[in-house]
Order: sequence, then C-alpha cells, then structure tokens
Amino acid sequence: MTPIRVIVIDDSAFMRKMITEILETDNRVQVIETARNGADGLKKIKELSPDVVTLDVEMPVMDGISALQQIMEEHPVPVVMLSSLTKDGTVNTMKAITNGAVDFIPKPSGSISLDITTIEHEIINKVIAASQVNLSETTASVTSPKIDRVKQKHPNTIVFIGASTGGPRALQRLILDLPKEFSCPILVVQHMPAGFTKSLADRLNNLSDLHIKEATHGEIIKDRTVYIAPGNYHMKIRRAGTVHAIELTQEKVRAGHRPAVDVMLESAANLSRINKLAVILTGMGSDGSKGIEILKKTDSEVIVLAESEESAIINGMPKAAVKTNAVNYIVHLHQMGEMIHALTNRSGGF
Repeated sequence: MTPIRVIVIDDSAFMRKMITEILETDNRVQVIETARNGADGLKKIKELSPDVVTLDVEMPVMDGISALQQIMEEHPVPVVMLSSLTKDGTVNTMKAITNGAVDFIPKPSGSISLDITTIEHEIINKVIAASQVNLSETTASVTSPKIDRVKQKHPNTIVFIGASTGGPRALQRLILDLPKEFSCPILVVQHMPAGFTKSLADRLNNLSDLHIKEATHGEIIKDRTVYIAPGNYHMKIRRAGTVHAIELTQEKVRAGHRPAVDVMLESAANLSRINKLAVILTGMGSDGSKGIEILKKTDSEVIVLAESEESAIINGMPKAAVKTNAVNYIVHLHQMGEMIHALTNRSGGF
C-alpha cells in the first residue's frame, strides 16, 4: 500500500517535530515535508503535491486561513486544521471548515501543546480519513429526485439533521439554500468538541435569515430556529405540554460520539402528532443509522433523506443510512435545501 503523503505546516518547530513523529508511528502515513508558515507551506504543496496537509490556524507571515484560501484556489488538497481552544481559535477554525478544510483537531493546551501526544490517535485517524475525502463535487447532472406528494398528517413539522466530517460546510450550504419563508424548527447534531459548536452556530447565524443558535437545556423549540447540539452533550427532544423542549444530557458516549445523532433521533421517535423529517449528511462511521431505523418503526410516515455519494465529503454516514432501507430519498447537497423545503411545505409537502 502506498503511504499517505503529508505536509505538516506549523510555526512551532516543536509542534512540527511532534506531529511528524505522531503521524509516522503509523506505517500508512509518510510526512514528506514540513513548513513554518503558510507561504512556505504553499510553495512546498505546489512542488510536492501531498495527499493531505495539516495546517496550523495561527502563524506569522501567512496565517492558516489565508493559506487555506490560496491552497483551495491554486492547488486543492484535503486540509486538516490544527486549532487552539481560544475564542479567536474557534472562530477562525469554523471559518476554515466552512471554506474548504475537511476537518480540524483542537490542540489540547494552546498553540504549543506539550501534551500533544494525548491526542495522537485523533491526529492519525483524521489525517487518514482526510486522504479519503471527495474534494470534487460533481454538479453537472444534479437533478432533484421526484417527490411523492402526500398530504401532511399533522400541522407541524420538525427537521432533524446529523453530520460529522465535512458537516459544517454542508450545513452552511443547506441552510443558505432554504428560502426566506422556511419556518420549521431544525435540530442539528454535528460531531464537534465543546467550544466549537457555538462558533459554528454564530457563524451560520450571521449568514442566514433563520435564527441559528447553540441549544440550551430546557428551551422551548420555536419556528424559524436552528438548534445545534453543544459539544460534549447529547441533545434530545421531548414534549412539554403542548410544545416541545430540548433536553441536554451527558449520558455515556455513543459509538465514540457525544453528541450522537442516534440519541437525538431515538428521542424524536417518542414524539407523536408531529411530522418528522430526518437528514443524514456527510461523515465517517454509521451514527444516525440506528436512529432512523427506530424512527421508521415507530412512525412509518417519517421521511428520511441521505446525502448522495457525489457530494458527501465522506460517504460513511449516508451510506450506512441507505443500507438500512429506511431512506426515502438520496439527495445531492446542492438540492438538499430545496428538497427539505418541498417536503415540509404545508401546502403540499409530505
């Protein structure tokens, strides 16, 4: 097997050395070069054409955000960002993720993390996953699937969305494609550590006509609002009299994730007298597949969408969803917003 060729870009010599050593403990990975800033890194990317790049967010001369923009314009390659947990770090990371980076790794203790070895498995796994991503979305023959129009059974609808690797960019596209008149509440589980989910919500809120926020425990779900599960908390939905409320818990991690899509969807299965639409977007693994099976068993009229292989950055979660035979429509990301609107439109949705 040909090793995954990686360039490590970080302004700290210590971090370059440690990340290189961590990656090369796995014989599937070969660090072919390192660079001390974005400008140096861009030059080496053009010369060596690596399979994956790790890119520090905060650097002198050319920072990670500026470097990422040029990499995507001039020599597209899967990029994994390394970020500090500072406010600026989380904001810039979300900017990077929604502008081309495929994933990110939070440094455990700041720009120079002496304890970087505590996340060595995460670094290796994310670089290997990045080598498998689909950077070339095919859009030439994108058409919306034919919708079987059935009268909605109930007056209100809730949309549930699950995503992992590549999810922030997919969410941005989907949400911005929803029309201004879209009114159904949306609950989102995006695999992401604590601290980053609020930056994601704030960024999307600044771009959208909808109100997008990090969910809080006990709040009542409202129309025209998107609720993103906070990192390190499972998000559930429950009926509270005549309305619905969000419940956040720190129950055990599910298949490596908290929040987990399955936990959200399983709680949705307990709801009655509500139309439910579940969407599985890009991501590694199979989170969400058990949830949609349970949803279908408890309510045969649930509609399930899965992102198509053509547009998914990582097709793991959508593929696992499709294998359950619970998916009604497989949809290219560029048509997902339109499909969700059509299926929830009270004048002729599902």
